[in-house]
Amino acid sequence: MKLVPYDQTALKQIHQWKNPETTFLTRSLEMIGKPLNSAGEVVLSTPVVGEAIQSAVQGLVSVCNDAALWSVRSESIFDEFRKDGHEHIHCYGDIETLRLEDIDKTVGWLAAKYKGLALAEGAGTGALGIAGIAIDIPSLVTLNLRAIGEYATYYGFDINRQEERLFAFNILGLSSASSAMAKNVAMAQLVKISQQVAKKVVWEELEKQLFVKIIKQIASSLGIKITKAKLAQIIPVAGAAVGGGYNAWFTSNVCEAAYNLYRERFLAMKYDPSVISECVKPAESFFAEGAEVVID
Repeated sequence: MKLVPYDQTALKQIHQWKNPETTFLTRSLEMIGKPLNSAGEVVLSTPVVGEAIQSAVQGLVSVCNDAALWSVRSESIFDEFRKDGHEHIHCYGDIETLRLEDIDKTVGWLAAKYKGLALAEGAGTGALGIAGIAIDIPSLVTLNLRAIGEYATYYGFDINRQEERLFAFNILGLSSASSAMAKNVAMAQLVKISQQVAKKVVWEELEKQLFVKIIKQIASSLGIKITKAKLAQIIPVAGAAVGGGYNAWFTSNVCEAAYNLYRERFLAMKYDPSVISECVKPAESFFAEGAEVVID
């Protein structure tokens, strides 16, 4: 099937997003991040902060393991499609019959909704300083998992499936990455899952213990990365501004990633798996490091 002009333009934009040009600004931001990251390591080693981080990470693992906390009401999204004139949409499979352009119109200003919610949540907990971090991080991740879940549903993917949950967690990893290398690692995981689902490879369910181990690894890494970025909240006056500002920035990254990646996967499902850009080589394992878990 030949790509229609709208889909061709969309793929070009998606591939440009996945493989952006390195500019002076991006290099500068990465250089600035290195000393801030080192400073974060020092603060993290202090007893009070260390306890707050441990509490936040434990809360995050609980969130990540409980799909009920971030699942979306798929029927309400199907109903949105019906209200937009697509009366035949009653399940995930029906969405594949739509045009990408139709789905994009129904998605509308979804990112703006979640950025506004993140800004308000971060400002409230940020004003509490260190004490607010243990509340803020699980709340921020829950909010963003729900955002990802909505994007997934709009484009025809069931977020309750195991492979889709892994995909969602890696979107969070990509969105929190502070260096090009970290982004490449996260993108490699995403490409691996995208290709397998698009090629309709038989997905062998990961053993429950193994799946939990992967989630704990992702949650712990994510919790530490987000906490380092939010350590400025220990300054009482700046806490609310930093908390709200970082949450809005992180959520913006998550929504942009989800928007691009699910649109690409929708087109791969509609046309052919070859439309998935491989600017980053697919990962060999579902673990961020090593090759402990491989599904062929």
